[in-house]
Amino acid sequence: MNIERIRSLFPITREAVYLNNASQSPLNLLVNNRLQSHLATELNPVGKKAYSRNDTRVLLSKLLGGSPEEYALVTSTGVGIGIVAQGIDFKKGDNIVVPECEHWNNTFPWLHLKKQGVEIRFVKLNEDNSIAPAAIEKHVDHRTRVVAIAAVRFNSGFRPNLAMIGKIAHEKGALFLVDVAQAAGMIPIDVEKDQIDVMAGCGFKWLLGMHGTGFLYVSKRVVKMIEPVLPGMFAADNHFDKLSYYDDSRKFETGTIAYSLFDAWSAGLELLLDIGIKHIYNKALENTDLIIDGLREKGYQIVTPTKNREERTAIVHFNTGSFETTKKLYKKLIDKNVLVTLQFENIRISPNFFNTKEEIEIFLNLV
Repeated sequence: MNIERIRSLFPITREAVYLNNASQSPLNLLVNNRLQSHLATELNPVGKKAYSRNDTRVLLSKLLGGSPEEYALVTSTGVGIGIVAQGIDFKKGDNIVVPECEHWNNTFPWLHLKKQGVEIRFVKLNEDNSIAPAAIEKHVDHRTRVVAIAAVRFNSGFRPNLAMIGKIAHEKGALFLVDVAQAAGMIPIDVEKDQIDVMAGCGFKWLLGMHGTGFLYVSKRVVKMIEPVLPGMFAADNHFDKLSYYDDSRKFETGTIAYSLFDAWSAGLELLLDIGIKHIYNKALENTDLIIDGLREKGYQIVTPTKNREERTAIVHFNTGSFETTKKLYKKLIDKNVLVTLQFENIRISPNFFNTKEEIEIFLNLV
């Protein structure tokens, strides 16, 4: 699929320079058409076919590894992580290890457990905002139940070495949980190679879906260690007088979800498979090479760790050195229809595979 065809699928490219994919993916025509088709069947349900949850599970497993039955469909990253946090039988004195300043979806569910006597151990970041596996290892001991981390950090774009951190967790018998909200669909992920036990993500960012779509992956190796907390009709065999959970991740599913959104999301997942995650990741590095080099030439402060290319992603944070001038620059970009995010004291740029070198140059000329 060539770049002209790809860009034609994203109407936003005719209206603006969209560099805000870490906030949400712009709706593409394939997803929109699938959504409209689904809604048409709601207007006239004669001959309507039921939505198959397993179709989406199959697509997720093709993108991220594992088997379809290891995926539960949930409505958001936070819901997925919350199910796990409440489903583990924590004891007083257990601990959870998580880097500091993680996204709230990967901190609030753990902090909620402090009232049960669970210790939350925050790992300090390096000065360049990277995370050293060795720093995580210092916090992990025989009472560590979970090591939780984002595959890509929302506030810097840093990509940690998942396989190395997963090995550290497993050596102490801890579960390795990964928040892939800012990673799935943008960087290569393989749950087995990366030693991931539990993974939660959302559809509305790099996976080209919409708000209200998400997933929870729980490896069959550890699925018995986590109990369902909100069992609904899709979590177990349909008996009236007993609860017989499925023996896979389906047991974490509850009741009816927004089938229209999940059906439409499948078209986005199919597009990602068609393009290929390796190609998408290579394009992410090409785009950010241009952005980082251009910002450095202009003397801006780059917050994103850039020392090791394998730790980079499609997300770059920078500032002017002054919050007031950074805010003014942000407003200038928005006024010129160059869409980015002002996050804390930084501007976050997050291009995707449909962005061109010419669009990156427009951004750099404005800054």
